[in-house]
Amino acid sequence: MYTKCGFIEEAERFFTTCPNMDPVSYNIMISGYVKSGRFSEARNMFDQMPKKGCVSYTTMIMGFASMGYWKEAIGIFKLMRNEGILPNEVTFASLVSACSGFGGISLCRMLHGLAIKVLLDEFVIVSTNLLHMYCACRSLEDGRHLFNEMKERNVVSWNVMLNGYAKAGDIELAREFFESMPMKERDVVSWGTMVDAYVQVDWLSEALILFCTMLRGGVETNDVMIVDLVSACARVGAIQEGLQLHSRIVKAGFDCYDFVQATIIHFYSACGKVDLAYLQFEVGFKDHLASRNALIAGFIRNGMIEQARQFFIEMPERDVSSWSSMIAGYAQSKQPNVALQFFHEMIASGMQPNQITMASVFSAIASLGILTEGRWAHKFVLNNSIPLNDNLSAAIIDMYAKCGSISDALEVFYLVRDKTSTVSPWNAMICGLAMHGHARLSLEIYSGLEWRHHIKQNSITFIGVLTACCHAGLVEPGERYFKRMKSIYNIDPGIKHYGCMVDLLGRAGRLEEAEKMIRSMPMKADVVIWGTLLAACRTHENVEIGEKAAENLARLDPDHGGVKVLLSNLYADAGRWEDVLSVRRVMQSQRMKKSPGYSGVF
Repeated sequence: MYTKCGFIEEAERFFTTCPNMDPVSYNIMISGYVKSGRFSEARNMFDQMPKKGCVSYTTMIMGFASMGYWKEAIGIFKLMRNEGILPNEVTFASLVSACSGFGGISLCRMLHGLAIKVLLDEFVIVSTNLLHMYCACRSLEDGRHLFNEMKERNVVSWNVMLNGYAKAGDIELAREFFESMPMKERDVVSWGTMVDAYVQVDWLSEALILFCTMLRGGVETNDVMIVDLVSACARVGAIQEGLQLHSRIVKAGFDCYDFVQATIIHFYSACGKVDLAYLQFEVGFKDHLASRNALIAGFIRNGMIEQARQFFIEMPERDVSSWSSMIAGYAQSKQPNVALQFFHEMIASGMQPNQITMASVFSAIASLGILTEGRWAHKFVLNNSIPLNDNLSAAIIDMYAKCGSISDALEVFYLVRDKTSTVSPWNAMICGLAMHGHARLSLEIYSGLEWRHHIKQNSITFIGVLTACCHAGLVEPGERYFKRMKSIYNIDPGIKHYGCMVDLLGRAGRLEEAEKMIRSMPMKADVVIWGTLLAACRTHENVEIGEKAAENLARLDPDHGGVKVLLSNLYADAGRWEDVLSVRRVMQSQRMKKSPGYSGVF
């Protein structure tokens, strides 16, 4: 009774006064310790217990597994097996749950075989947990085979298999499986899993259709599902659909939850409706810090940095997200000095920065190019034991590269290279080396990335690679990388990729091919691309293509004096002095001026 009510001290006193302790008393005390999170006392009591049975071992395994102490749970199970005590279905289900935390497919198959050996595989709780482990290991074929062999299934079994397909991104199989589910087995979790599967691949229309079908079928939504949908509307700017979902939230009474209100504010801000975001904040619960942070982020997203600052100043309390938003806002609005000022104020206030904060700080330092400040910030990260995730690592590498210290950038990269799970640190290093003209090393690092098949490359990766090819004059490799973007990695080239290719071909004197590439682009060429071609034409003295480039530049930016200067110089190099005078007269008559160069440092 004492342990059930949480009065552990009273239970201990009563336990120690009992003259004869039986296994049941020990089990009750162990269970009490486990439920109150006192695992050390639970383990001591367990070790002192003279006679342990299945319940004792199961209690310990369940307790450790529930708190994520996977290795300890498995260690207890091994002791149990060594003592010759057979597990029951609850023991085994807890063991499988523990192994799901870190085990691979071979461990999963071994546990499956053991379940069959001890005749526990027919219990639905055991088979469902095994199914979950197969899905967690991305072994959906094994999981589906187990599911098909299960003599008894419940709604959890169906949902686990459905979630396995959804998490693997196999939308077609997930929908097919969902449609095969008996209606009585579909609950709000089943519908929510399928809706989320569509949301994760930005199939918003399909997600909303399924959501409406669910409501018509009499299944009510929950707060998690509707927040998922509102967030999806925010990503794609679906204002009308979001408004309808907001109405549903109010009717269901979910708007009183702080995370729901924050999501609504974020949605309106993302759609550019800052007035509606502020109205939602005003009519909602103002005590929610998450809502205040969402509004600050909304102001910043819409370029209203001063409004964000004023709102920040008036906040009764702030957390790390509040400070991080302001620092990121100023870093992104080209006010890096103010961003660093906020960072130092944050430290002075006693607030501990996190990885997101520091990524923005390094971005601000990179803009300023102050290497000493960057080294100080890096040391701050290390001294305060802020974990290096991929985004923070990439920010540090990028900072060192932009501050001119490629050696420091490489040192950080080599430190984190084998721990990365995303492409961000690789992109930062590849682009940094390319920017500094270390083309060979940049491409060498890219070759190392290609061997890491678990890391998904993106468009930024190829901007770095193509820039490296430009600096090294590697035309054929550049063309191969450009083609591989689409054929192997299914990445559509953007205007910057085409710009790199025009630059690469132009530097090599292959001006006809460069012009042909511009004409074949799926988007209209901008001033940068035509300017790149015109500059290449001057270098290689190709007046004919240079004139075409200048004409297109003049159409895009009639007041661009630099175009006329380049064209005039091109004519001069070719000895066409009449054309030079003609261009100069046009510049004088239109009072054109070439913008002077300027430095971002001085």
